[in-house]
Amino acid sequence: MVKETGFYDTLGVPPSATPDELKKAYRKLALKYHPDKNPTEGEKFKQISQAYEILSDPKKREIYDRGGEKAIKEGGTGGGGGGGFASPMDIFDLFFGGGSRMHRERKGKNIVHQITVTLEELYNGATRKLAVQKNTICDRCEGRGGRKGAVQVCMSCHGTGMQVRVHQLLPGMVQQMSTVCHSCQGQGKRISQKDRCKACGGRKILRQKKILEVHIDKGMRDGQKIVLHGEGDQEPGLEPGDIIIVLDQRDHGQFTRKGEDLIMSMELQLVEALCGFKKPIQTLDSRTLLITSHPGELIRPGDTKCVLNEGMPMYRRPFEKGRLIIHFSVVFPKANFLPEHKLKELERYLPEKMDAEQPDSMDDDLYIYADLEDCDFENRRRYRNECYYMDEDDYATTGGVQCQTS
Repeated sequence: MVKETGFYDTLGVPPSATPDELKKAYRKLALKYHPDKNPTEGEKFKQISQAYEILSDPKKREIYDRGGEKAIKEGGTGGGGGGGFASPMDIFDLFFGGGSRMHRERKGKNIVHQITVTLEELYNGATRKLAVQKNTICDRCEGRGGRKGAVQVCMSCHGTGMQVRVHQLLPGMVQQMSTVCHSCQGQGKRISQKDRCKACGGRKILRQKKILEVHIDKGMRDGQKIVLHGEGDQEPGLEPGDIIIVLDQRDHGQFTRKGEDLIMSMELQLVEALCGFKKPIQTLDSRTLLITSHPGELIRPGDTKCVLNEGMPMYRRPFEKGRLIIHFSVVFPKANFLPEHKLKELERYLPEKMDAEQPDSMDDDLYIYADLEDCDFENRRRYRNECYYMDEDDYATTGGVQCQTS
């Protein structure tokens, strides 16, 4: 029993959620509320990242379940006293493979996209086109921001990009503060207005739309990432970032995937379960399998059978496949589907009854006949509760009549 459910509520999962369910919930919410897509949802993105950072760590999750957020903030995590959280962007990059912060400083910003795919596309492979908006280095000025020789060192910060301000607090006591230089916006260099590039306005980069092809290989999984190296944002002096594609599988109407296996349900009539059947199944690559049960091969309700090599292709080994697993249910005929004389005839073909004694050879006086009825458990439970709450006076007035229990 958990003390609080706040972090679970933030991710939209129950306290019993598995690590895979936590990952899937975080992935969808982080992509939805990422500052690049929703600049006004920075606080929501931070809350999602904090919740996942705690719940994805088994030790921290155990502490949170026992003592709630207070236990986390009091330093119960074992190394981060005071409840300090990792940066939301660090958690995001770690989850999506964006690398460490030092590595990001040498690379342009990565772009993460989620695309919805069908089970058929994961089975057969597919190529999808994706339109992205990204920063590219201006071709006209080659990323300088202006004509050659027009870039000058900023005189306000002397090329450092930072300005130091001294504020006197008390006589003999001053406070020194560093702020980003407003003149050059932290660049350390300036370009006069007349010398700025007409295409990019001195910003050195342009926002452009590009159409990319995303190749989905056979056997890929829900949540798998496809990295397009060097296709992310560009910045002067930095290695281009990556575009990370996250696959989001849409539910299928007939098949459920579990690893390399495909699972489905099949409903049989009683005659099919007893006497055999032939049923066609349309596969994900538009073939038709004829599922066959031979006469005399009994299929019981709840039986599970499988067809080898008809499951999902294995990733990077597409000629090897998992199993097609079929769960069977059997539909029995309606009541009185045959007249009584026909039932006697049917009984001749079924296995004999396993009675220890034959009722026909005994006197009727030795039997108490009991008819079967449909059970109404709700009314029965309510009836018992009413009887339970009768007090002693009720028993006295009714002459000691007790509730019927059978």
